This record gives sequence, structure tokens and C-alpha cells, in this order.
Amino acid sequence: MSMSDPALSRQRTSLPQETLIFRAQAPLMTEGGVALGPLEIAYQTYGTLNAQKSNAVLICHALTGDQHVASINPVTSRPGWWETMVGPGRPIDTNRFFVICSNVIGGCMGSTGPASLNEATGQPYGLDFPVLTIADMVSAQAMLIDHLGIDSLFCVAGGSMGGMQVLQWAARFPARVFAAMPIATGARHSAQNIAFHEVGRQAVMADPDWQAGRYLENGTRPAKGLGVARMAAHITYLSENALQSKFGRKLQNRNARTFSFDADFQIESYLRYQGESFVERFDANSYLYLTRAMDYFDLAADHGGSLAEAFNGSQTRFCVVSFTSDWLFPTAESRSIIHALNAGGASVSFVEIDSDKGHDAFLLDVPDLFATTGGFINAAAKARGLEVTS
Repeated sequence: MSMSDPALSRQRTSLPQETLIFRAQAPLMTEGGVALGPLEIAYQTYGTLNAQKSNAVLICHALTGDQHVASINPVTSRPGWWETMVGPGRPIDTNRFFVICSNVIGGCMGSTGPASLNEATGQPYGLDFPVLTIADMVSAQAMLIDHLGIDSLFCVAGGSMGGMQVLQWAARFPARVFAAMPIATGARHSAQNIAFHEVGRQAVMADPDWQAGRYLENGTRPAKGLGVARMAAHITYLSENALQSKFGRKLQNRNARTFSFDADFQIESYLRYQGESFVERFDANSYLYLTRAMDYFDLAADHGGSLAEAFNGSQTRFCVVSFTSDWLFPTAESRSIIHALNAGGASVSFVEIDSDKGHDAFLLDVPDLFATTGGFINAAAKARGLEVTS
């Protein structure tokens, strides 16, 4: 079966997978100047690391993702969030590669975050947790990769916030990244994206149950605020065409308008469901911290205002992917990355995939994505001296 076969992505092979915990021996010095420790990173691995330790692939997750990239999520009981891309016979084939995926610091699936215990106070950190950056996340991941004894990663891959981490890895540790796949992402967060995130944060903080970030000690949960934040964000992950074709103005389980503020329309019911289900698996303070980390991301600003300088002389092989209907990270953002990579002399391929699925296309059944990434990985594997499949 070819990697571009749509049936490939629908064959679920996920199994329960034990989450591993890496406990760092030294604190992490954040960009904000705070020594964060003790530090724990929750992660999962799939496949086998070869004797040369040359087949390791690091997967970086998006804003609301986690380490359960290709195995059952113990909280939701749902399959891994990127099983279309990662697993036996997928483009990132766990029969060939040793795949690592960690929960980012600041997250809420086992890695140190605002819900973790602050040993200085004996209470959850809450807003005492330091504000983080994408670079801080990558620094923590590098500590994990060092712990695993891996000098050079075959590939670092991810979409959206995960793609930001990919770019940060390639810019900061070019000698440690043989190939990089930043997908549906940008080298900085736009004003529009920052604006949407601020709406979400304000929704959380306006919820009386947020308790100035101390809801865990007070036995409350800002479910309404976080649910609204998720609803607003979810709209940005879809395209207008996708919303119109799936929902249009269809009514929800009724034949006529109720002349009330009930969920008359299917799209209203859908968004309410998205908000309600999200609060069951995600921490509100983590949402604040991770959205802020995305907002702060600006790779050019970190290199004297020149994005090309971030990749100057890089030997990393890049595959950059965008989607035509992604208005959260439009193709123009990817083209800026391509121009910078070309100016820096990097080896780069770029594909804009025609899709009406919006930003979330990188998570869905998109055969052109499988074909593109599968071909790139095979070519990179050949250059790395690894096994190549047909």
C-alpha cells in the first residue's frame, strides 16, 4: 500500500502506550531569566533506536496536543493525534524510525507546568510559573534528547506550534537536525493570531472560577471561560468552505427556529461540544502559558531582525508544507521561511497543498501530505544512509 493511499490513514493501529518521565538533574534557565526546577518531561517513544542512533525522529506537538502522537490517549481514550502520519507504514514509519514525542513544558499531560507542585510553596504553581517561550520548550526537549544519548536527530517534524519548535530546533541546533519538516506554521506569530489568543486568554481570566489562577487550591475550574476560548480558537482551525459545506445554516435537531438563545444551528452545537470536551482534558493555566509562548515567537527578531541569518549556512534539509485554505498560517508565512532558507543557502523543498480543510488539514486525511512527506523522508533517509522503502 502506498503512503498516498487514503485508506492508510483510516487504519487505526493505536495501542495503550506507557508514558515515560524524564527528571532533569539541573534546572532549565528560561529566556525570562528564571531557573525552572525540578523539571520533569513526559514523553513516549515508538520503534527502535538503531545501533548508530541515527534514526531518531522528534515529533513536536501543537498547542493542544501531547505526547500521545500514535497511541491511545489515556484521558480521552481516543487514538493518537497524528496517527495519519506516524506509525507502521505511515510516512514516519515506526518500523524504520525511533520516534520520540514529549509533552512540552508548560503543558498539562505530565511535563512540568502551571498545575505542577511548586516545592517552594507546597501548592500548584498557578501564575507563579515562569512565562515560557518556544525556545524554552526546545531547550527542555534538547535535555531529553541528551538524556536518551542521541547526538543528532534524523528528523524533527511538527505542525502549527509544533512547526515553530521545528524551526527553533533547526535554527538553534543545526548540527543536531539532519532533516526538518515544519508544517502549517510560521517564523513568527502574526498580529491577527495574537489577537485571537488574547480573546481566549481574556475569556479564561474573566471566568470567576479562574480565581486569579488559583482555581486548583480553591476547588474550582474555569470551564466556561476555557470553553469559550476553545470555541473561538477552533473557528480559526477551519476554513469558511469547510464550515459552509459541513454545517451551512442547518438547524440542530429541530425543524424551526426556537426564538431563543439555545443552539438552534448545527455550528453552534458543534462549537459548544468542542468547548465542553476540551475542558475535560486541558488545564486553563496551561492554555494561557502556551498561547503566550506562541505569541512571543519571532525567529527573525532573535537573529538581529534577519530570518535568513537564523538559517545561515545550515546543513539541515527542509521540507516546508502549507495548505491553500489555512488562514491561521497562510502560505505567505511559509514563503517567508522559504526565502530565508534560500538566502541562507539551505537545502529546501516546498509544497503548497490544495485543501479546503483549513489549518487542521495537517492533522487530517490528506493524501498529498502523506505523499509529500513520505517522499522527503525517503530521500533524506537515503542521504543519511538509512533503509529506504519503495
